[in-house]
Amino acid sequence: MKKIKKETRKEDQLHDLVTLDGYTETYELECGGAKNHHDLRMFTYASIQSATNNFSSDYKLGQGGFGPVYKAKTSEGRDIAVKLLSRQSGQGLLEFKTELILISKLQHVNLVKLLGFCLHGDNKMIIYDYMPNKSLDFFLFKPSNREHLSWQQQFNIIEGIAQGLLYLHKHSRLKIIHRDLKPSNILLDEDMNPKISDFGLARIFKLYVSEANTTRRAGT
Repeated sequence: MKKIKKETRKEDQLHDLVTLDGYTETYELECGGAKNHHDLRMFTYASIQSATNNFSSDYKLGQGGFGPVYKAKTSEGRDIAVKLLSRQSGQGLLEFKTELILISKLQHVNLVKLLGFCLHGDNKMIIYDYMPNKSLDFFLFKPSNREHLSWQQQFNIIEGIAQGLLYLHKHSRLKIIHRDLKPSNILLDEDMNPKISDFGLARIFKLYVSEANTTRRAGT
């Protein structure tokens, strides 16, 4: 009986996590079983712990407002990035849910690909494809690194970011304003293609709405 109650409570917590209210509609992430249209995977904590060598500093890629990001490798040999929600983070559960749900519903070559998530007690993690060329700020704000970007690469990055934004604003299933677009949130893959990331502060709009007021100051 206790096991059934525990499983029911866990299912309720998961449902609450993947349901986003308070914008213009209610959005729900479908995960698990035949309803999983996005191949979203729920990673076990043990697998993430092992893949990051117990969140070793040697595996740490960086630190953002959300929390630390670690490089890891799955048991299948795939490189991944693990973003851990820090207890000290100014971003909380709403931002976590927003990012998790929005990215799972978005499919575009210039948006970062979400692979899954992990829950363990108070620990909440989002798992992405690993981007080997770091983020755009790494190249923009260091003159020696900037020289490594050819004009063609710069043009492709600019065009890719614009295409990603056009998709978010006009062509995606949801009309989304990112609200935190900055060089550190533009990731670069092995071919230097840009991927817009970090949707924790994004805002969803109904398709026919073109503007809205907000009482909360957020983003860039």
